[in-house]
Amino acid sequence: MLKISEQLSVPSSEIELKAVRSTGAGGQNVNKVATAIHLRFDLEASSLPDRYKYKLLKLNDSRISTDGVVVIKAQQFRTQQQNREDALRRLKDLIKSVSTPKKKRLPTKPSKGAKRRRLDSKAKRSQLKTSRKKVDYD
Repeated sequence: MLKISEQLSVPSSEIELKAVRSTGAGGQNVNKVATAIHLRFDLEASSLPDRYKYKLLKLNDSRISTDGVVVIKAQQFRTQQQNREDALRRLKDLIKSVSTPKKKRLPTKPSKGAKRRRLDSKAKRSQLKTSRKKVDYD
């Protein structure tokens, strides 16, 4: 059972974990020990609430396929157990990212000082341009 929050959890039966060989340099363990973890989580078949599924499918995330399957490969650590925990934590973080509502942006007003400085600089620039126009080239 993967606990996302107090009210939300995902049963372990819905998460498919598979041990695979890690890529890259590995010394004596390379091509011998399956320490990396491939996590697959089918959003369509999951027991997540529909609003979570919808928000996750709308995300522009390379980990979510067009079929609605979340694929995470964890191979950062040397042991299979650490990689399993890392993959589950990353799935949890992904689901949590859509659970928090976005803050509504409040438009701000420029301060009185900022308005005054802007108008002063405009007046100064205008004064400079008008003084240049009066030069007579006869």
